[in-house]
Amino acid sequence: MTDAQPPAPDEAPSASEELPRAGFLYYFVRWGIAPLARLIYRPHIEGRQNIPRTGPVILASNHLSFIDSFVIPTFAPRPVYYLAKSSYFDGTGVIGWLSRQFFTALGATPVQRGAGQAAMDALEQQKRLLESDRAIALYPEGTRSLDGRLYKGRTGVAFLALQTGAKVVPVGLAGTNEAMPVGAKWPKMRPRVTIRFGEPLDLSHHGTASSGKARRLATDEIMSAIHALSGQELANAYNEAPAQNPVERIRQALPHERR
Repeated sequence: MTDAQPPAPDEAPSASEELPRAGFLYYFVRWGIAPLARLIYRPHIEGRQNIPRTGPVILASNHLSFIDSFVIPTFAPRPVYYLAKSSYFDGTGVIGWLSRQFFTALGATPVQRGAGQAAMDALEQQKRLLESDRAIALYPEGTRSLDGRLYKGRTGVAFLALQTGAKVVPVGLAGTNEAMPVGAKWPKMRPRVTIRFGEPLDLSHHGTASSGKARRLATDEIMSAIHALSGQELANAYNEAPAQNPVERIRQALPHERR
């Protein structure tokens, strides 16, 4: 058996061919399930007109529940792509196949959780989507807030906005953590969920993506806009998992940029 050879240059897949696209299931959910969800859950939606219909857009939202990643794309006026844990795509058997097809059809991009290279790979995936004039949804806090407070933003969203020139639409969600608390298998019928889309932010006045100060100031502007929409109590800290060893405790204690 001979070693496989890399494809010739003209046979290599282009970046656009590798990007996820909203499939049939996405539009079925939008036009079939979304009206039913509106009828049952009666979501309160504000500011849909603030989302540009074309061009690169980042929807930067607070994060309270697993269903946030379904609520935002379902009620946004254009297809929205988002990151999903790679474990949703790695399963085996029929269940694994169904999970993979479901999240892919909804425009999800698999990503390995963690810092370092995993974080950089996630940023690169989102950058390519923005450069193709897509809309993406990201959570500057990094992960769900388990206590309902709004945590400090990490600078990855600002980095993408400054690097690509994408507008940032702040999003404030309320009630999703009560509709589907952590550990719940299915959303509850109540309470009423609120989704607020704020006015687009142009962050270019802060400077370039290579400037740490620009990234921090842009991130703070994004989080201030999210806070104005969500009305959450501010945590004034990063939402980080408890350190598992002395090295992680030292890393979290030292000043460093959270992507």
